[in-house]
Amino acid sequence: MLAYLIRRIFAVIVMLMVITLVTFGIFFLFPKMIGTDPALYFVGKQSDPASIEGIRQKMGLDDPILVQFGKFVAGLAVGRTYANGSDVTQCAAPCFGYSFKTEQEVWPLLLEWLPVTLALAAGAVVLWVIGGVATGIISALKRGTPLDRSAMGIALGGVSLPIYFTGMLSLALFSDQLGWFDRPDAVFSEDPAAWFNGMVLPWVTLAFLYAAMYARLTRATMLEVLNEDYIRTARAKGLTEPVVIGKHAMRSTMTPILTVLGLDLGALVGGAVLTESTFSLHGLGYNAVKAISDHDLPVILGVTLIAAFFVVLANLVVDLLYAVIDPRVRLS
Repeated sequence: MLAYLIRRIFAVIVMLMVITLVTFGIFFLFPKMIGTDPALYFVGKQSDPASIEGIRQKMGLDDPILVQFGKFVAGLAVGRTYANGSDVTQCAAPCFGYSFKTEQEVWPLLLEWLPVTLALAAGAVVLWVIGGVATGIISALKRGTPLDRSAMGIALGGVSLPIYFTGMLSLALFSDQLGWFDRPDAVFSEDPAAWFNGMVLPWVTLAFLYAAMYARLTRATMLEVLNEDYIRTARAKGLTEPVVIGKHAMRSTMTPILTVLGLDLGALVGGAVLTESTFSLHGLGYNAVKAISDHDLPVILGVTLIAAFFVVLANLVVDLLYAVIDPRVRLS
């Protein structure tokens, strides 16, 4: 198990380095390829040439791209110093640079936005995994019944309806009309109860989409597993149905669910863009969209790398869970 863990961690480190190189090249090399100077995004189009040249020197934009990348990676590890004559600015590690729009360090901004996205993702994941997997199992066991058809019909609607539609509908109905839930404006540290009440609708809206997909996936996988020979053998031995389903069928069913969950959770932590925009939650996704409209390259780069990190981390956790569920994986 230790050797397997070391191999996976090494692969994760290599993958993160490749992602960092590709992402950095896209955001800082591509603008030059199309004839756009990244320094213009920082100082604005109305600035004089001297100001633009000063920003190029301070941000190191005149260096070759590989030198810029080396400084960027070093800044992530140990911090970075930006100097323009006597003007010296120290950016603490991990340094993602400075926002072109606000001239603030990107890392503190990411730390400010990340808890919002993590809270949204965590609550939604709990709801959709419990609801989606349970619905899929029940539908598989009650195949062909009205309960199965109703559950799959609702799941089809959940997959088909866009988040901004269900989000705005839930706000209009349950918040504005019925007044059951508040809009997500409260701060957790000031009023946890109001914060929780305000997060219910974003959680349910996001979970409804994913729970529908997980219900369909779980049902299809469970139906396939229930037809396997070892399930028939377990039943022939006289094992009770809860033992057959819970101990034998679920173990095989969880493998594809874990695969999809790792990808979904990692991507979700990178920013649930539509949900955050619909409910005005100022998380990573909401601010990434804003940064794109402002051409704020360092912020976009920071959000992209954070999202990539969580996707890779989630896949690492999934690989380790594979090794726990199926010991044969450790030898592969």
